[in-house]
Amino acid sequence: MKLTAVKEIVGKYSIEELSNAENDLMEERPLSIEISGDDEGEKLTHIIAAIWILKEMENKSIPLPKALRNYTQRVRNSIS
Repeated sequence: MKLTAVKEIVGKYSIEELSNAENDLMEERPLSIEISGDDEGEKLTHIIAAIWILKEMENKSIPLPKALRNYTQRVRNSIS
């Protein structure tokens, strides 16, 4: 996962657009939006992270840097 890619798509796409892209990847269809990543797995990771961050920003009324920190903390906790 590349945080710069996640930040880019958070600022560029809506939750709906990202959810559609997630479905496209899961159904092995071409993406209708531009998502950077070395392969489909990394692109999916970026999409899932961006959706989570956007929802966190919306639900808690927090800025992107705080939501991004919350996400990275969540990931670190899950692998510890």
